[in-house]
This record gives sequence, structure tokens and C-alpha cells, in this order.
Amino acid sequence: MKTPFTGFILILYAAGQLKAAPPRKRADPGDAGRFWHITDLHLDPTYHLEKDPTKVCFSSKGEPASRAGPFGDFLCDSPYSLIQSAFEHMSTLVKPNDFIIWTGDSPPHVPVSELSTDMVIQVMSNMTQSIRKYFPNVTVLPSVGNHDYWPQDQMPTSTNDIYRAAARLWKPWLQDEATKTLSQGGFYTQLIRKGLRVISVNSVLYYGPDQVTANATDPAGQFQWLEDTLKKADADAEKVLIISHIPLGYLPFLANVTALREEHNERLVAIYRRYSHVIAGHFYGHTHKDSVMVLLNEQGAPVNSVFVSAAVTPIKDASAPYSNNPAVRLYFYDKKDFGILDIWQYFLNLTEANLRQRADWTLEYVMTDSFGLPDLRPVSLFRLGLEMWMRSEVFDAYFAHYTVGYDDRPPCDFECRAFQLCSLFFLDQATYSKCLASPMHGYNFARERL
Repeated sequence: MKTPFTGFILILYAAGQLKAAPPRKRADPGDAGRFWHITDLHLDPTYHLEKDPTKVCFSSKGEPASRAGPFGDFLCDSPYSLIQSAFEHMSTLVKPNDFIIWTGDSPPHVPVSELSTDMVIQVMSNMTQSIRKYFPNVTVLPSVGNHDYWPQDQMPTSTNDIYRAAARLWKPWLQDEATKTLSQGGFYTQLIRKGLRVISVNSVLYYGPDQVTANATDPAGQFQWLEDTLKKADADAEKVLIISHIPLGYLPFLANVTALREEHNERLVAIYRRYSHVIAGHFYGHTHKDSVMVLLNEQGAPVNSVFVSAAVTPIKDASAPYSNNPAVRLYFYDKKDFGILDIWQYFLNLTEANLRQRADWTLEYVMTDSFGLPDLRPVSLFRLGLEMWMRSEVFDAYFAHYTVGYDDRPPCDFECRAFQLCSLFFLDQATYSKCLASPMHGYNFARERL
């Protein structure tokens, strides 16, 4: 099959390297543990600068990439130079005991006919090799995304070429038992520190567009495996980081739309509530935006912090009102109970980078500083959410970070705020529907708890 990608993927490393600017240094908060989060790289190997803006990248689907520069365009997926610049920035800051979570989606947003299983594996291989090149002594914990398969979204419930390729590519980072379940169902667990375990959930099995699993009660047996793994972690006095591509709950930019298939979302929420005392945090990608949620128990008390990281890719649909600047982030955690203490969000102002022809990755915000929080444990994030319901200036600051400082962002109107705020606390169908049906419900919920 000959496509616009033929010949690009295999010569990726022959491209000239554009150097990132040296990062500004900042003191770490005390004796905290640290890990990095990268997500949604979405490499477009066809990206190149030329006079016809409709032919700059195949991921723009014919729309003119009129602001294209050496580090990309908001209508295109990531050129390799953008991904390189992100890794170069991180590599100067990574410390010996850090680890990296990588929550999926390496291939670009292109029609199914333009890719193949072999091409998806090749892109995943190129991204894996790049990460190993820049972080040779760092453990990386990956998850599969909905674009990490061909045809996209159609993840199967049993072993296949892509699951096996992922297990082979990621073997340097993973133990044998992890690569075994990864090759069979796209999920795994691994102990990464004494007392701290990662569970990588294959959320694509629960994704609405995945027709392969549409009628399955427990696709690939992952629900049972997840409960068994959490139960054992509890018995072993371990804490767990849940990493996955597609987040829990409802999308913060649409009404009544779960990120996952609704019935599977309900089951996940129930499992995570049951084992919330074991879980130190949830970490997702997929939406390309920077957002948080708080998982509440049945009584409305905060039990888990949920983080959705912004993407490296800046792509947006031509009709979308806003995009995001490229981003990577650093988390800090308590080494005793593994609670999340802070986020340092790094970003690249893509417009400025293209104008200067230099990738000045900088610190966009430190979350505790920006919102006056003691840490990012569930109670603290819950308090932040209540403040957003009650004070427009707090919400406005949060929404500016949601798009990673995107320049042309329109204001978030009443409907936009309702979507954002209802999705913040209400991750199950019953409570979310009640919130969206009456915005005063959320307001009263917040007022009673402040």
C-alpha cells in the first residue's frame, strides 16, 4: 500500500535537529519523589515546510496550515522536531530516580486507509527508540492509546501483532509478567518502587468507537484482572498509580458524553471507589487538554485525584474553537504515602517558537502556587473545585491552563462552564445528569461544602 507516509517513517532520524533552549532552573519541593508524564505524541512524518499550505502535513486533511514553522502548526500533528525538542528539554531536568509514564497515541490523525499495522508498529518503534535515546537509564511505563492500533480504535480482546510488538518494544522497561499480559490484552502491572505499583489499563477496550468490544461485558477479562490486582496490592500494603490513555468520567467540552462507553465507565468508577484507599492517583491523556477531576464516593466525599495531561501534539480540527500548546509535565509525590504533591507544567508557545525558530520550553505553571494549594491530594483538589464553582476568577485561571495558554482561545461561556464544572466532580451517570440538568445543583453542592 503506497501512501503519503511511505518513505517518511523509516528516515525519521535523518532529519536535521533543531535545538531546544536551555530550561530555567527551579528548586525542587523538599525530598519528594518525581515522575514525568508525556502523552499524545502523534508523530506526523509527512510534515514539511513548503509554499502550498494545504500540503504541509497530511494530518491537516487538506486544510491550509498557514502558520507552519519548524516546530509545527496548530492544524498539524507533531513534526519530529517538536517531539525532539520536548525530549531534549526533559532530558536536562530528569534525575536518576525519576520515572516516566507515557499514556499512548504515537501515530497521526489520518484516514484509516493511509496507515497499516506495519506502519503503526513502525511509528511506535520510532517513538520508543527516541525515548530510549534521550532517557537511556530511566524506567518508562507506557499505555496503549486508541491510535496505537490499525484500524484505529478497534482494539481486540486477544493477542495480536500490535500487542506483541508493544511487548517486544517495551521489554527493556517491563518485567516478564508485565510483557505477558501486555501481549495478551494490552494491559499490565509492575512494582516500580517499594510500596508503589503502576497499573496500566487498556482503556481502548471500553472506548465507544471500538466495535470489537461493543457487546462484551468484560473485554479481555480486564475488569476481573484489575480487581484482582487492586485486591492483591491492598493485601501487600502497596499504593497504586492508575495510568491509561482514555480518562474516566465525562468529557469537559461536551454535554452528556463519557470518554469511555457509559456502561464500562460505570463499572470502572465502582471499582475505583471500592479500592480508592489503595489508589494514589489516576493519570490519563487522550483529550489533548489539561484538566483535573476528583472521584467522590457515594457520600460525596473526595477519595481520588484524577489528572488528565495535555498533549505534545498541537493539532486541532479546522472548525474547533481552540487548540493547545505542546506540553509535558513533572509530578511530585510523597515518598511515604505516595500522595501527589504538585505538578510542574512545561509548555512550548508554538507561535513564538516558529517565529524565533527556537524551542523555548518553559514552566507554564506550578499548580500549588497558581491555586494556593498545600498539595494535590483529593481533599485539596476538591477544595479547588469548590472554589471554581463559587469564584469566576479561579475558574478563568484554570481554563487558561486547560488550553496550555493557547493564544486564540475564546472565553468560556455559561454552557462551557457547566460542562467543565459538572465533569469535575461527577464521574458517574446519576450524579452528572443531575448536575447538568440544573447548574444550581453544582453551585449548591459547592456552597454547602465551603
